[in-house]
Amino acid sequence: MNLTSLRQQVGQLLIMGFEATSFEPNLENMLKEWQPSGVILFARNMESAQQTHALLAACRKALSIRPFLCVDMEGGAVDRLKKIMAPAPSAASVFASGKKSWFSRHGKLIGAECHALGFNTDFAPALDLAFESSRPVLGSRVVSSDPKQTVGYARSFLRGLRSAGVLGCGKHFPGLGEGTLDTHNELAVIQKPWEALWEQDLLPYRLLRRELPFVMVGHANYPVVTADKLPASISYKWMTEILRNKIGYQGLIVSDDLEMGAVLAVGSIELTAVESIRAGADIILVCRQAEMVRRACQALVKEAERDPAFARRVAESARRVLAFKKRAKELKKFSSRFSVASVEKARTEMAKFAAQLAPASAQKSFTI
Repeated sequence: MNLTSLRQQVGQLLIMGFEATSFEPNLENMLKEWQPSGVILFARNMESAQQTHALLAACRKALSIRPFLCVDMEGGAVDRLKKIMAPAPSAASVFASGKKSWFSRHGKLIGAECHALGFNTDFAPALDLAFESSRPVLGSRVVSSDPKQTVGYARSFLRGLRSAGVLGCGKHFPGLGEGTLDTHNELAVIQKPWEALWEQDLLPYRLLRRELPFVMVGHANYPVVTADKLPASISYKWMTEILRNKIGYQGLIVSDDLEMGAVLAVGSIELTAVESIRAGADIILVCRQAEMVRRACQALVKEAERDPAFARRVAESARRVLAFKKRAKELKKFSSRFSVASVEKARTEMAKFAAQLAPASAQKSFTI
């Protein structure tokens, strides 16, 4: 898996989304032109289990290097599969049950649903802390204000995902627990000192640094730490100095979606794509518009042609992505044949788990 051209290297630095529900010519042309590192599907792309599997199979076939086939699947409020599979309970409701064996079961059952459809990567779990200030934004996506409790759930959830053949991801580094704004729409500014961030929000990343295939970096600004107005997703200090060097994370660093309002408020897609990679991201997410995907890729190529130091940065991340893909057994397992039995089993098991969970979490909440 050698990348001989700059365009090939840039492709491996992108996971892209799209509008389509079928493998239409525009999508096929985009995949063949840029050969992205992977694709991400949302509820808008999924009409049925069989259609989703066929769409992923077609995307995979169009790409010359095994791709990341991604979805955001946390359960609860962030459940992209609920219309075509059984709805999955939220992280908070599973945690509230108090049954630690159910934490890994949650990951395993979500992983089974993902795997049955053809996904190999789940951008979950959220490692943000459940502070009061972010409750209106994060809600049931987060489990505890105690970082060690958050690690306990996340470690088990990740183990469950792995057992189902699915890669996981910790997010949203360095932490949205004190955020009061939704970064899909606005840039969150978190006025928290370094010492508190290190002991609280960053503790899950420190303790799980060897267990997270991906870390997703969010679009929040931490001016007390960086003395600037930049989101962490384009911050060299956060991604390279802190996550890569101080914490010692060796996996893949991925930006949150660069089409989100929080980061587009900072600058154009061209600017944010280039600055995210320059700051230390290995992969950028551009999750919807074909024009945005194209502009981001063209900007990366143009900047690498202009700046030799940036070209080296692109090559470094492309090598890291390829080395990861070569090791990841999850990317090698894809059945081109759709299995009704696997889908039905995953649906049944998830529905059974949700039914068991409801009285257990209610009882636990009442006890508290």
